[in-house]
Amino acid sequence: GENVTVHPGAVICSEVTIGNGSVVHPGAVLYQGVTIGDNTVIHANAVIRERCRIGSRCVIQPGAVIGSDGFGYAPDGTGYYPIPQIGIVVLEDDVEIGANTCIDRAALEVTLIKRGTKLDNLVQIAHNCTIGEDCMIVSQVGISGSTKIGNHVTLAGQVGVAGHLTIGDNVMVGAQSGVPGSLAANAGYSGTPVMPHKDWLRSMAVVPRLPELKKTINALEKRIAELESRS
Repeated sequence: GENVTVHPGAVICSEVTIGNGSVVHPGAVLYQGVTIGDNTVIHANAVIRERCRIGSRCVIQPGAVIGSDGFGYAPDGTGYYPIPQIGIVVLEDDVEIGANTCIDRAALEVTLIKRGTKLDNLVQIAHNCTIGEDCMIVSQVGISGSTKIGNHVTLAGQVGVAGHLTIGDNVMVGAQSGVPGSLAANAGYSGTPVMPHKDWLRSMAVVPRLPELKKTINALEKRIAELESRS
């Protein structure tokens, strides 16, 4: 494209397409067949693996890896052998990827990050996932393979999401929550395992009182035993 800046030390392999006004910083590597849209910035030491597609006005922060092999292995009786991961990653327009975040390529088709979504540093997106539009995925979130996340979803820091789930639109999940099952749209959730946020708040209000409640229960059990022994 026109007005493209490729800094010294960047590696551009064959059959790469870079759109107008885009910038590739030192140490970045674009593998064969990569497509970059207009006005996108690839920062230092980011890696875009073969055939992956990055939209326009995207930002890839230093050290991010787009299109690494998905974590797919099969047992062969003596160990595990890798299942070829031949799909790609597609980032739509206006997506931002934080430093040292990894997005794995699909096994066969596409790992998809839709328009306007922002991923913080140190996020892991496994193969075959779809992340909807305008989502906010905060640092150290891990999303297991083949999970589908709707639009306008926020996953706070260190949320863990199991694989093959669906999270509906407009969901917010609190920090350090564990998500073992699908979540309905238009709601907030917290905790491990995750529960509706209001239920989690009520549960957390009880936790500091558990030692006191245990003493009370022990005293009541002792009193009941004494009363029963007199009957």
